[in-house]
Amino acid sequence: MSSIAIFGAGGRAGRAVAAEAHRRGHRVTAVVRDPGKHPGITSAVRGDVTDPRSVATIVPGHDAVVNAVSPASGPEALATLDFDPDFFVKAADALLDGLSQAGVLRLVVIGLFASLKNPDGRLLLDDPAVLPVELRPFALAHTAGLDRLQAAETVVDWLMLTPPAALRPDAPRTGRYQIGGEHPPDQEVAHLSYADLAVATVDEIEAPRHHRTRVSVFSPSDLAMRPSDTQGLGTDVVR
Repeated sequence: MSSIAIFGAGGRAGRAVAAEAHRRGHRVTAVVRDPGKHPGITSAVRGDVTDPRSVATIVPGHDAVVNAVSPASGPEALATLDFDPDFFVKAADALLDGLSQAGVLRLVVIGLFASLKNPDGRLLLDDPAVLPVELRPFALAHTAGLDRLQAAETVVDWLMLTPPAALRPDAPRTGRYQIGGEHPPDQEVAHLSYADLAVATVDEIEAPRHHRTRVSVFSPSDLAMRPSDTQGLGTDVVR
């Protein structure tokens, strides 16, 4: 049994990860900005993922940390949100600093599909047919957070799991998913349930297979991977 701190535990991804962790018998610290807004989370604690002092206070004694924080709950809210463009960079810095100080070495971050790449190597966020222009600032901020993780010299064994755009809140848990590389399967058909994203997240805490990298994660029924995605990383179907 592990002890897992989940930042963003009030959101869809965070709630799903917490439920999966509880299901497997792990102890969970559910971190939210305002516990009063989440009366259904009995174990909620107040925390700010962008504040190094807050992170350093919360993470000691845990075996792993999950960052599932998003400044808004959906595309409509994100399109009108006035948010800090350095939000995800600050979160990366605060988490790496706090975890390294506490000796908590495993960090799993939930990524954004728009930071994956088209077949020609361009970021999906640069294609207006994939990402509406009003969401581009948010996608750029998210990608900057990934860049910060990739550039960091740290003892923290981090991983970013990046689901497809069609991340389904009401789809059932199958316990199966596929891991890919920088290029996602066809975005028109790629999908994943929040429950199976949570399965992948907790799997990587219980038995880490990917280290200091970003991978895509999607339903195993979507097998339209580019050949380059299977080189070096591998294409894994987990059952």
